[in-house]
Amino acid sequence: MSVLYLACLLVSLAGVVLLDLRHRLFLGRAVRPALLVLGIGLAFFLAWDALGIGLGIFFRAETEFMTGILLAPELPVEEPVFLLFLCELTMVLACGAERLLDRREKGAA
Repeated sequence: MSVLYLACLLVSLAGVVLLDLRHRLFLGRAVRPALLVLGIGLAFFLAWDALGIGLGIFFRAETEFMTGILLAPELPVEEPVFLLFLCELTMVLACGAERLLDRREKGAA
């Protein structure tokens, strides 16, 4: 049992959140709507996982880097953290791209 993977996920998530807050991209722009979007995204992907697990498509891979703690059958504790990281990263990238495109349009005008 190890917390290495979970620790890496948490450090990565913290790094993306700090970048987000520093540049006011997503959470840094409007906290409540951003948290709502993250919650909806997390719920969607957890439901997706539950469906995949129920159908026998998704399963937990046993590795030495994971805690071994399960929230449900075949659903490790690291999964919601990964999904939250995925949602936050996606929104930061989308908001960052939007900002860059806006600046490019303003510079061309």
